[in-house]
Amino acid sequence: MRNIALFYGSTNGNTAAVAQLIQREFVATGAANVELFDIADFFLEEMLDFELLLLGTPTWDTGQLQKDWEQVFAEFDNLELGGKRIALFGLGDQVGYPATFVDALCFLANKVSERGAQIVGRWPTLGYTFTSSWAVVEGAFVGLVLDEDNQPELTELRVAAWVQQLLIEFDLKAHQ
Repeated sequence: MRNIALFYGSTNGNTAAVAQLIQREFVATGAANVELFDIADFFLEEMLDFELLLLGTPTWDTGQLQKDWEQVFAEFDNLELGGKRIALFGLGDQVGYPATFVDALCFLANKVSERGAQIVGRWPTLGYTFTSSWAVVEGAFVGLVLDEDNQPELTELRVAAWVQQLLIEFDLKAHQ
């Protein structure tokens, strides 16, 4: 069984709850253990101990990084992430902030790409209603997108589908 690190920032608890849901979903497959790292309590250099990483962030206000990510963002500049596969997930409010929906995902995607990581886990934009998002690249989100404000009933289904997608993209085999 492989080990995956999941780093997240969470202000109101929604991203932390989704991180735990993703962890349970991976463990249920029998293909991977997921270790959770709240970035308010850990240094980003912990990422270097893992080949497979998940990064989660909500988008705050008008497209801004969550405050814990904002405080550690410069730490990325000291990391060499070449050879690592990273999947991203983000939370946003497509109704309240349709012009900056999940923009914070873009900041993480750009930074980890700049540091040499391969991003996996792109997610379709179908099923969301927004006017603009920097997190859309070539017609798809750079990672899983969840809206706990307006579509909480879809979270578990989307997480389950994304984990199945990542089993393939991370080259993991589930136990039958």
